Amino acid sequence: MQDFVGVKDVISKSRLRELGERKNGPGLFYLATHGGSIIVNTAMMAWTWGSLWCIPFFLLQGVLINFLYAPEHECDHQTCFKTPWLNQWVARICGFIIFNPSEDHRWGHYSHHRHTQDWDKDIELGGGPFHNVREYLWMLSGMPLIYWKGRQIIRHAAGLADDWYFTPKQAKAAIEHSRWSVAIYVLILVSAIIFQSWWWLYYWIGPFVLMRWTYMLEGGGEHRGLTHQSNTLFNTRTWDTNWFARWLNWNMTYHAAHHTFPSVPFHRLPELQREIELSLGYELPKTSYFRLHYWHLRKLSRGKTEFDISAETEAPLIKVGRLPSDGNNSLTSKDTATI
Repeated sequence: MQDFVGVKDVISKSRLRELGERKNGPGLFYLATHGGSIIVNTAMMAWTWGSLWCIPFFLLQGVLINFLYAPEHECDHQTCFKTPWLNQWVARICGFIIFNPSEDHRWGHYSHHRHTQDWDKDIELGGGPFHNVREYLWMLSGMPLIYWKGRQIIRHAAGLADDWYFTPKQAKAAIEHSRWSVAIYVLILVSAIIFQSWWWLYYWIGPFVLMRWTYMLEGGGEHRGLTHQSNTLFNTRTWDTNWFARWLNWNMTYHAAHHTFPSVPFHRLPELQREIELSLGYELPKTSYFRLHYWHLRKLSRGKTEFDISAETEAPLIKVGRLPSDGNNSLTSKDTATI
């Protein structure tokens, strides 16, 4: 994946090598602040247990846990740390916590980068385009993603790792890792029953499930409603947001820059974004979470589908010449698909 470039002739190869230099320091700092926030918040949940004051800490716990996807994602790209084993084990631990095994996610996510917005090969498109408000809200709840990830773990643990993006070696690793994950999940559950403890539900599973929608504001909007042409600067969304969201996402809010040059570590993405825009001579389109999802829901409520939304987003880019009018657009390749 590190040799992948989404759009050519934007950043020079020599500059890309400079930006792609691996370091341990930034990743360890972000990991310490993210992990430390969970530890402190867990202590506050314990301190306020039994009172209404525990509710905000319960909700915040869910947000912090869900966004452990950010370090897993970065580590599965092997760009978070210079030290390889740090990338491997941080990804495994974070993936275990959020039910997203690293050995599965890594290769499925690589296929997502290589086939972004391809209905047939982009596994992160969620099964097809949206046709109505109900389908969209169901996606934003995060429940379909939880179900799909849980099903993947069980299926792989049962030895059924026939996913098209796996090599035989990768499939074997996914099966082994899923079996270890299931074994530890069962051990935690059995020990909780034996000791009559609900810690796993209060501090972990409950907040994770209840606040899954907060992650979907990011993950559910990174590509949906955009062009299906192969230009990653425009088929991937850049978010206009605040410092907290950028920290929580480990800078994945600069998602178009990341998708175009995935070899660049997360802490260099703001700099990369500026250099891309300087090279292009204009700013990349960006939007906020709530503005985007409100716009999508409003369009869907008026009878539009994701095809219509994507076409509306693409049209002005074609008009000003930033996308070709005869580009490889696959908007109609799955026009009967449903979520």
